[in-house]
Amino acid sequence: MRDLKIAIIGCGNIGSSIANGLIADKDFKASNLTLTKRNLTSLESLKKAGVNLTSDNIEAVKNSNIIIIGVKPYMVKEVISEIREHIDNKKHTIISLATGFTTDALHDNLKTDVPIYRVMPNIAAEINESMTCVCHKFANEEQNNEWILNKIGKTLFIKEDLMEAATVLGACGIAYALRFIRGMIQGGIQIGFDAKTANAIVNQTVKGAAELLIKNGKHPEVEIDKVTTPKGYTIIGLNEMEHQGFSSSLIKGILASYNKIEK
Repeated sequence: MRDLKIAIIGCGNIGSSIANGLIADKDFKASNLTLTKRNLTSLESLKKAGVNLTSDNIEAVKNSNIIIIGVKPYMVKEVISEIREHIDNKKHTIISLATGFTTDALHDNLKTDVPIYRVMPNIAAEINESMTCVCHKFANEEQNNEWILNKIGKTLFIKEDLMEAATVLGACGIAYALRFIRGMIQGGIQIGFDAKTANAIVNQTVKGAAELLIKNGKHPEVEIDKVTTPKGYTIIGLNEMEHQGFSSSLIKGILASYNKIEK
């Protein structure tokens, strides 16, 4: 499976993140990766790593086994219409990154029972730390391409009716986390740190908090209780944040994004 050839059709930000994640793995051959885009200028750095660049989607499909569709949702039908006649359900597997485009919709447009994966990674794929949610159609264990996705982070198979929610919590969620980090850094500057030092402290603190939950497997409140002593500094700060709507505003933001996708 590691010798299979991969094409990323419409290699934008997420496609480039996946490409970088694959290239970073020493066991993956960059020459087995083909990237397509109308304007290839932004992909020149990847060409230096040994990948193949082309603006010809059909050429990319013919020379690949796994086809990752990375274009915007409104362009999916157009791309599928272009490559459909060159899809062989015995040779190819389709992996779609398009938000809101169901496996049934992909199947209806492809007009063949080719194995289909609907995938939602996030931009941390670039450093092999994506949380990637996946569902599939017409795929069996032999056609499971989880190994590709595991090269860009952690993979979780979920029910398709949760894919929109996964988009908000995982793909949009990384922006929410980054905005929280930004706010922490700004607060650090206000209480006396220079930007570089505040950035270093906050980044490691947030990384440590995430690792603590992952490795200990406990609810966040269990760890919070360890640092919230009676009449202490931490509980005063936490309560003030809650008085200002910290948790409720975050939840409202998540729901707003989800409602947007649902519409």
